[in-house]
Amino acid sequence: MDKFVYPSLKERLKAEYKIYLIAFVFILIADSIGQIQIPLGPGQFILFPIFYALIMGVLSGPQVTKIMKSKQVKAASKLVVVAICPFIAKLGINAGASLETVVSAGPALLLQEFGNLGTILLAMPLAVLLGMKREAIGATHSINRESNLALITDVYGPDSPEARGSLSIYVVGGMIGTIYFGFMVSVIAILGIFHPYALGMASGVGAGILMASAVASLTEIYPAMADQISALASASETISGIDGIYMALFIGLPLCNWLYKVLEPRIGRFGEKRKQKKLEEK
Repeated sequence: MDKFVYPSLKERLKAEYKIYLIAFVFILIADSIGQIQIPLGPGQFILFPIFYALIMGVLSGPQVTKIMKSKQVKAASKLVVVAICPFIAKLGINAGASLETVVSAGPALLLQEFGNLGTILLAMPLAVLLGMKREAIGATHSINRESNLALITDVYGPDSPEARGSLSIYVVGGMIGTIYFGFMVSVIAILGIFHPYALGMASGVGAGILMASAVASLTEIYPAMADQISALASASETISGIDGIYMALFIGLPLCNWLYKVLEPRIGRFGEKRKQKKLEEK
């Protein structure tokens, strides 16, 4: 068997230079637009630069403007985990800088991950019913923050259907979730049901961009507690990312695989069977 030879840096740059060039242009455009806040009733919509960058990335794909080819899209998907590593490290630094506030939060930060597992029971049947195959496992095993995306890529491989499902939810969450999180947390904060610190911790259950959207809304409402809210949100994001890996690996993924095996034969082909039945009747 021939030994696999990794391409050199020069070869990779030659094949992927267009990805880096277009990504840099999108960053400049998105950063120049900046953050846009749109008041709406008791809350507000917040659009972040990553939202514009994602939209431009979708429009440049092979299904729209065809600026990027399918081969380049496939190569770019493997770079996502590499690109988000500095952000994951930044979250840990922010949490460590406010360690006293984090410790005072008690076990709530550790236990909140159990709530994320409950979404599997709702999301997996819906995904299978809509016709998703193995992509449903990657898409529903968690709410797909950066660490979960890295986990799925490591377990199943970057070209696997599970990785495609996880990446799809991560991208859709970045586009829609930022708007939803910013508005939702504003409405909940105004109701006065929860303490601002609790809302700060709750902001760290999703991807980093979702956390940023929620924290931006909270700091507008509670400017005197901005530092504490930001610290708790960063700590929540970091700790949830750490224990979330083990939750997903030992509970989430096995549960998703079992549900997929049970549900897919029963409801996954529902649409296909109905179509086949109509053809037979004709």
